[in-house]
Amino acid sequence: MFGFRDVEIVKAVVRAGGFRAAAQRLNLAQSAISTRIAALEKRLGLTLFDRVGRQVRLSSAGRRFLEEADRLVQSRDRIVQELTQTSGLNGTVRIGVAETIVHTILTQMLKQLRQDHPHVRFELSVDTSEQLARKLSDDELDVAILLRELQPRGVVGTALRPVELGWYASTAMPERNRAWTLQELAEHPIVTFPKGTLPYKQVERLFAGAISEPPVLHGSASLSTVLHLVADQFGIGVLPRRIATSHSLGAAEHIRRIDVEPEAEPQELNFIVIYFPERNREAGTIITEAATQADQNDRP
Repeated sequence: MFGFRDVEIVKAVVRAGGFRAAAQRLNLAQSAISTRIAALEKRLGLTLFDRVGRQVRLSSAGRRFLEEADRLVQSRDRIVQELTQTSGLNGTVRIGVAETIVHTILTQMLKQLRQDHPHVRFELSVDTSEQLARKLSDDELDVAILLRELQPRGVVGTALRPVELGWYASTAMPERNRAWTLQELAEHPIVTFPKGTLPYKQVERLFAGAISEPPVLHGSASLSTVLHLVADQFGIGVLPRRIATSHSLGAAEHIRRIDVEPEAEPQELNFIVIYFPERNREAGTIITEAATQADQNDRP
């Protein structure tokens, strides 16, 4: 329909105040300018200039055309700038994180990345660590933050601080003056990480062979849902302490930690920032630095 050269010629006519002066500035024949403008108006089906004697001025349609065209020129310049950067992040960076990361370090990490790389677009995936590992291997992600035990071969990884897990109950539940045993925990519905994930399996192993009747486990891919189910007395739950004590989710004041016997304590979760160096070394290095900094600052 029209090219950037057409836009440049229209702007030159506006600045010069006429076709002849614009032709002199562009070192073109006046007839070439007139022909170009006439052909552009024909293609657009618009009159871009009002002719008054030898003077020309933009019509209302011409002013609108130039406003929109200026936006296209600015977009072109931005795209060229982003794609020709020799260092740092550019374009779109695909980051995958486990949900625990969403409720702990993600926002601070992204704020730092946005500050340092304002023109970069971040495409986020929130999934289980198993799925994140697959997506990274299939080149659907550039960087992933997932459980250490599930990292694929060949990645570069940097560990984050361990995430402590604990047992939690509603504040409406009567308190006990002693630690809960596995048997006592099993007498309540238990809500936790989604079925099939490493933390879910860990909870299953706590009870395996220790009691006669296994507990009823309810898994959810949404840890904020687990948090609210515990607060609403649906059951007791296993949650990351950094999520359970976060007031941003609106349930921290309605749950409390349960003291349990040593054999009932869940193990810590160990998350790691990973990427394939042959594909995304630079992006991986930058995001790892932002993630570790946010992790150090995330103190509940």
